[in-house]
Amino acid sequence: MDSCEISLILPKPMLDAARQIARERDVSLGSLLRHALAEEIRRATRNAKTPNRADEQLLGPLRALLAVDFGAAQGWAELQARLRAKGFALREAGGGLALHAHSDGTRLCKASELGHAYGSLMRRFGAPFPGHAHRHLADRLFGPPNDTGPPAGDPDEDFDVIERDQPFLSTR
Repeated sequence: MDSCEISLILPKPMLDAARQIARERDVSLGSLLRHALAEEIRRATRNAKTPNRADEQLLGPLRALLAVDFGAAQGWAELQARLRAKGFALREAGGGLALHAHSDGTRLCKASELGHAYGSLMRRFGAPFPGHAHRHLADRLFGPPNDTGPPAGDPDEDFDVIERDQPFLSTR
């Protein structure tokens, strides 16, 4: 294991307290500081999201290869068909989409890294990605789904209901 020497400037009360703790634990001051730093690094990395960013050397060629397909597709089905023809597929990934190799399912990158954010594609296609679990994203763009049935005057409506406050009176 490589190691490097550092100099550390501490306020006198902090240094005295650290020396006292080291004596009580029967360790050197250096060991106490290394242990404290290692614990801090473990804590910070345990809570940090691991970066899941694709390599820029992969992104450039993918952007160029798929630009026409992303640009020309008129809907989700067409986009998926175009991507499949080139060996790729879009899949849900958290709150967005990721590009995968169609053959073995290997995740290659986020759609947003290719310049096609999920929200932009939803707006363009007028619908969320089929089966996407994060419905709240579509609701934010399009409003919540309307489950009250067809709107009044809809040609697919089977019947009309007319309510009257008073019995029907003939004026003949």
